[in-house]
Amino acid sequence: MLKSALALALIGLFAVSAHAAGVERSYVAPPKTDGRPAGPFSEGVMAGDTFYVAGHIGIDPATGQAAANVDDEIRLVLDAVKHTLEQAGLKPDDLVTVTVYCTDLELFGKFNAIYRSYFHGQFPARAFIGVNKLLAGAHFEVAGTAVKTGARKP
Repeated sequence: MLKSALALALIGLFAVSAHAAGVERSYVAPPKTDGRPAGPFSEGVMAGDTFYVAGHIGIDPATGQAAANVDDEIRLVLDAVKHTLEQAGLKPDDLVTVTVYCTDLELFGKFNAIYRSYFHGQFPARAFIGVNKLLAGAHFEVAGTAVKTGARKP
């Protein structure tokens, strides 16, 4: 399963690289935690009118681990994605695709109940993928792609 996810990520990376060549880019840097330097990645990258949201997990700021309560973890991860989108001038409704990695597929319904409250109108295309383990003991990791609405005129 991990090899499949890695292969899909690499294919996506190559597709993004080909699409983004010669396109103006801007970056949302990850926050520094406990005075440590930020990780070697961006929280999101705007390439033209498309914004690529890195995988986010629902970290409790008090513990540095996934929230103890699953509902709280879901809100934390979705709030983190929303915050990254907002830094690029976007909102959850601008997402066109979302990928959710989950360590327990029995949480599908619980995730959906909270997830739906972050959108108004149509939902983005989405995959909900079962994985063995995520960083910091998280149950969920969420990544996505958003498109700036109204950016292109016919």
